[in-house]
Amino acid sequence: MASSQTQKGIVTYSLSANRQRPFAGATSAAIFNTYRRSRAQFLYVVPPLVVGYLLIDWANEKNHYYNSKEGRMHDTEAAEEATGGGTVRA
Repeated sequence: MASSQTQKGIVTYSLSANRQRPFAGATSAAIFNTYRRSRAQFLYVVPPLVVGYLLIDWANEKNHYYNSKEGRMHDTEAAEEATGGGTVRA
């Protein structure tokens, strides 16, 4: 019996499924994964942002009050009460 010779000149190529569609389902998976991850981090991110916003809002209101006519009058009255009618040293 003679053994058969290997064929020459015939090349066969194939692609795996990952190479054919590398981003198959990526957009729908990204939407759901982003929602899931954001929901998991909600309590770590939102409360400090809310506290920071309220603190800055309070500071701005206080600053506007101190730089208004009423705020300056209040500051002058408080200084007079503290010194007993005398002068305030800088």
